[in-house]
Amino acid sequence: METFEFIVNGPPVSQQTRRREKLRAWKDTVRQEAEKYWSFEQPPSTESVMLKVTYFYNEIIVDVDNIVKPIQDAMNGLVYLDDTQITDVLVRKRNISGKFIIESITPIMTKGFARGNEFLHIVVTDAPDQEVID
Repeated sequence: METFEFIVNGPPVSQQTRRREKLRAWKDTVRQEAEKYWSFEQPPSTESVMLKVTYFYNEIIVDVDNIVKPIQDAMNGLVYLDDTQITDVLVRKRNISGKFIIESITPIMTKGFARGNEFLHIVVTDAPDQEVID
């Protein structure tokens, strides 16, 4: 699969939230944003994939392990057939006002920073070679 990336305004909703309607709305938002960038001519991937999520936050800090599952679920049937295809996950959070280095900024990530508020940058790529473990 080609690298697929998109951005979603934050803050994310935790999988652990007690407000299930809020979680459903968050998944819908993620799905809608992914659909804006996904080419519907391209079928969902049937191969193993890697998910990378970076949450650029202002004040609200959410545990990174609790934000991944709703994002994975939201892309089922669109980017990949099922989130069981995800073999590798990288999740980061960075204070948007803090100091960090972006080695290769993409036009889509630039749009996120241009919005001037917190956002998530989500990338799906081919999974790394299963034989290699760092």
